[in-house]
Amino acid sequence: MAPTPVELAQLLPASSIHLSSTATTRDEAIREAGALLVAAGAVDPDYVEQMLERERVVSTFVGEGIAMPHGTLTAKSDVLNEGLAVLVLARPVDWAGQPVTLVIGIAAHGRRYITLLSQLATALLDDGRATSLREATTVDQVRALLAS
Repeated sequence: MAPTPVELAQLLPASSIHLSSTATTRDEAIREAGALLVAAGAVDPDYVEQMLERERVVSTFVGEGIAMPHGTLTAKSDVLNEGLAVLVLARPVDWAGQPVTLVIGIAAHGRRYITLLSQLATALLDDGRATSLREATTVDQVRALLAS
């Protein structure tokens, strides 16, 4: 089950959604998603480096042109509040040999990571929502698609 609309509003403020990111590499996209999480007060800046480290260890590509970068287990102390960041990339970037156009940065405590990753992956890989998200033109559309 995807996050409820109320939960999503708390996890994903409008300022954490970029509908036309110009990132041209995986690392640029991770840094941009991380910067949105920092700006939202979800994580300390050190968390962004842990997101990059996680990617060096194992890809966060989940299929359908989607990646969900998040920090390593040691980064949990850098998480201040749970949060999400969404980037719709203007052009696909190479992510472990796969083209990615939708990036969802995740910050969560403990086992909550697994719950959020699972909920979001299930929601996005079901019934074409990833395509709809890539084509979204408003923040409200993004939020509605993730909450449905």
